Amino acid sequence: MKKIGFIGAYDKIDFMLYIAKVLVEVGKKVLVVDGTITQKARYTVPTIESSRAYITQFEGIDICIGLKSFEEIKQYIGIPETNELPYDIVLIDTDSMGGVSSYRIQECEKIYFVTCFDLYSIKKGIESISAIQQQVCATKILVSRNATKEENEYLNYLSSKSNIKWNDEIIYLPFELGDQTVIYKNQRLAKIRLKELTVQFKEGLMYTVAQILEEEDYRMIRKIFKKVEKGV
Repeated sequence: MKKIGFIGAYDKIDFMLYIAKVLVEVGKKVLVVDGTITQKARYTVPTIESSRAYITQFEGIDICIGLKSFEEIKQYIGIPETNELPYDIVLIDTDSMGGVSSYRIQECEKIYFVTCFDLYSIKKGIESISAIQQQVCATKILVSRNATKEENEYLNYLSSKSNIKWNDEIIYLPFELGDQTVIYKNQRLAKIRLKELTVQFKEGLMYTVAQILEEEDYRMIRKIFKKVEKGV
């Protein structure tokens, strides 16, 4: 089982669901954990569940809401604590020091820090990573067409006392008004449809998927992505 952590105060659950959809089409069994304070997935992912904590399925993706640790998830699905979760990939969304600690984000195979450049997103996100107690490498996903040198340096300055070592590559996620419109439309229709997203947004999605899969053949990722776009 491969665990992938997504840290940051920026709202990233839809981005993660889109990644999970592509991973499912590749043939992976995927669990998305909403470990955020707001638990937005509770309100945007369709389900008949009404309990405080549950795992539901949406578009072939298992989604965990309200369970606060891997131990609670194992107890919920009825497997021994010593067993590994029955998933190929687990994507963990967290935006707090508590979430980073309880889901042991420092143990993830890959860690992504997702932020735009308003002060709340940056400072709250940096506060979250301060819970990591050992040095780890992480990749920035910057919700910006092209972050300025000053913005990136400011982020580096704020994180300089943390245990994060930034990877050289940066994933830019240019977020246009049209992308927001598509995301809202998908929420209303209770579907994941990627075709109408901007090219730049889709490139960010595909690159992240390729990193998670450690797939060097980018053509394969594009082929799968096209399949998801067509709803095949």
